[in-house]
Amino acid sequence: MLLKADVCVVGGGPAGLMLALLLGRQGIDTVVLEKHATFLRDFRGDTVHPSTLGLMDELGLGEELTRLPHRIVRALRITYDEGTFHPVDFERLRVAHPYVMMLPQWDLLELLAAHGDFALHRRCEVLDVTRRDRRVLGVTARSPQGPVEVSAPLTVACDGRRSTVRRALALRSKDFGAPIDVLWFRLPREPGDPDGLAARAGDGRFLIGIDRGDSWQLGWVVPKGGDERIRAAGLDALRAGIAASVPYLAGRVGHLRGWDQVSTLTVRVDRLYRWHVPGALLIGDAAHAMSPIGGVGINLAIQDAVAAARVIAAAFARGRPPTQRELAAVQRRRALPAAGTQLVQRVLQRGVLSPAVTGHPIRPPLAVRLLDRYPRLRTVPARVIGVGLRPEHIGGAAVGKVPDD
Repeated sequence: MLLKADVCVVGGGPAGLMLALLLGRQGIDTVVLEKHATFLRDFRGDTVHPSTLGLMDELGLGEELTRLPHRIVRALRITYDEGTFHPVDFERLRVAHPYVMMLPQWDLLELLAAHGDFALHRRCEVLDVTRRDRRVLGVTARSPQGPVEVSAPLTVACDGRRSTVRRALALRSKDFGAPIDVLWFRLPREPGDPDGLAARAGDGRFLIGIDRGDSWQLGWVVPKGGDERIRAAGLDALRAGIAASVPYLAGRVGHLRGWDQVSTLTVRVDRLYRWHVPGALLIGDAAHAMSPIGGVGINLAIQDAVAAARVIAAAFARGRPPTQRELAAVQRRRALPAAGTQLVQRVLQRGVLSPAVTGHPIRPPLAVRLLDRYPRLRTVPARVIGVGLRPEHIGGAAVGKVPDD
């Protein structure tokens, strides 16, 4: 099967579908290739932050978004042996939505797909890029119907931290390393449980709890590679550790009946030196893999897509695909927010999470204690997490203006 389009988007995640929706609104012929049959996958980034909620309002989809099943998180609390601390308060933000919406990512993606004027091809796995004279001309893929070839003057890789396009182009990256991994699983939530977003640190364990309404999505933070040790110790040891960290869950750990209920997230933090080549652009996790700290990956990816749409739409409005200089403008605009956020994540990984899972007694870090003592300071992490270092807006993307450097 041969497909032709102005833009080929690889990956039907938040960045890919947001980009395709914005380009479709500008009359740009866009095809999206998604390797899975559905968007339904557990333990994806489900945090929709104030910046993204504002973008959805600008798209005219905010009201419809709020009708989807969700939970609202207004603050973060961390419990140590010394007590409970409140370092982040989203309600202090002066934005339209001063909270984080916990929404299954597949619902967000289906909403974007339903309102986009683009061709979405599911079960279409990209295998390689096609090139001539060092310029990317499209991709080759496979589907249940047979081989697929897409011809497009611009390919945008939105296919995540294991990006096929990134690998095919052999682009170099800076790997910052990560001292932690995370085991994700679910346990029932009962009336009377606390709500929102909470963490428990102590006895060499750090457990994150995300209120999903009828269940807790729990993240067990372990030292890098520590999932093998946890699994070798057995499921009973995991259950006992959960019960010791969060006593009110002790009666529910029996719901973990097998390791197939536990998903391991191998944490990576890296960033490409160059996000573009002639005929191709990489954004989101394909360009800069984020730590799960703050749940900011989905929101950064969406803001990358808005910035990219602005540049791409401006170029096609001039009757041609974007030049290398114009693709470089996307990186120049979005590299600082990515690098700054990664720096904050790396500091927190090494200063807060890694010490908490070493097995030694730990006191609340000075920053956590200061944020708890001086409530006004809680606005700072709330803004970094919830709004970002350079928030984007749909207006420019819709009219096709090239962003300033």
